[in-house]
This record gives sequence, structure tokens and C-alpha cells, in this order.
Amino acid sequence: MLVSQILKAKGDLVFTVSPQETVGAACALLYSRKVGAMVVLDGERVVGILSERDVVRAMAKEDTAALAKPVSAFMTQDVIFAEPAESVDSLLSRMTDRRVRHLPVCEHERLIGIVSIGDLVKWKISEVEAEADNLKAYIATG
Repeated sequence: MLVSQILKAKGDLVFTVSPQETVGAACALLYSRKVGAMVVLDGERVVGILSERDVVRAMAKEDTAALAKPVSAFMTQDVIFAEPAESVDSLLSRMTDRRVRHLPVCEHERLIGIVSIGDLVKWKISEVEAEADNLKAYIATG
């Protein structure tokens, strides 16, 4: 299973925020959109990711004062990307190694989607279930 296949099924909607937006406003967007992270865009360029984990760290460091600061002060700047031709197994491994839960998908430096660890695990489970069903059918036909 490739990332491009997942994006075809789930869609290419990516919630974004600007680096100048306040952390408080970004938190409201995370909550209202029911997502765990947003890609930070400066124009068309991905400059970071703001995740719930980043917000927790900001609050622990600066308390409620963090809410008035810009997203750029707390976003993860070292963004790890996925490409459409990458496999689910490859991304699961990378996400586990780097301890990240969201990967923006870019093609020719253009943001085309996002995948979460949940998306990948869902596809992996469906792949394993299909494999098990095929084996059961094979055994049953003897």
C-alpha cells in the first residue's frame, strides 16, 4: 500500500495555520477541526507542524502566556515529510523511529496531503485482514 492510495481514499484536505497566528487561536482550530496537528505554511512553503504535543510543551514552559505567542515560537521546525510513492511500512517505521504522529505529504515541494499514524495503522490492519481472509479461503478450498 502506497501513500498515494491512502490519500485517494481519505482525501487531500490539510488543515493549515500561519506561523504568525497565535497559539491560542491555533488551539481553537485544533479543537474545532478535531485534529491533532496542523501544518504551518508560510505562503505555499511548509515551515513547520504544530501538534497537540507542541502546545502541551509550550504551556508547561510558559503557562498561559504561551497562548498569546505566535505558532512559530513553538512549532516543530524539523519537519519530516512523506512522498506519495512511499509504502505504509516505510512510513510506520520512520514515524516510530522519530516519534511523530503526522507526516505532511509533498510532491515536488508542494503540499498535497497529510497522513497520521492512525491512517497508516488502519490501512495496515485492513491489509493484514485481507491477507488472512485469502489464506482462510485457500485452506478451505483445499
